[in-house]
Amino acid sequence: MARLNVNGKDRDFNAEPDTPLLWVLREQLALTGTKYGCGIAQCGACTVHIDGEAVRSCVRPVSTVSATQKIVTIEGLAPNASHALQKAWVELDVPQCGFCQSGQIMSAVALLKETPQPTDAQIDSAMAGNICRCGTYSRIRAAIHSAAGTKGA
Repeated sequence: MARLNVNGKDRDFNAEPDTPLLWVLREQLALTGTKYGCGIAQCGACTVHIDGEAVRSCVRPVSTVSATQKIVTIEGLAPNASHALQKAWVELDVPQCGFCQSGQIMSAVALLKETPQPTDAQIDSAMAGNICRCGTYSRIRAAIHSAAGTKGA
């Protein structure tokens, strides 16, 4: 048995050291909001935060995360989906199929932490590694601006 701190709680799991963090989260801890998209860190659907930094959990071996590091998944972002980005996502009807959205939101949270009032160019650059197969990029950008309290530029 090993232990991770996920969404503010210490959680025990049992997995091989090279098991991707994504599969421990989904299969052992039943946190299925984090999605499997590509398995090679290219699409962003598996994005979680480790100590505040957005990381791709599909390629992160669980053995590289210590029990003292803080992992946050979409389920732990805010109670009752009350984070400003989650509210903006709903208000602006961002998702179409919704599959990539938890990764999109987690990446956007990291962006706003680093750049509280981003321009269109900064949003496009920061979110470029997140793929939305439905093409809701303009709504994603609008939701980020809404959460940041900006209008876009």
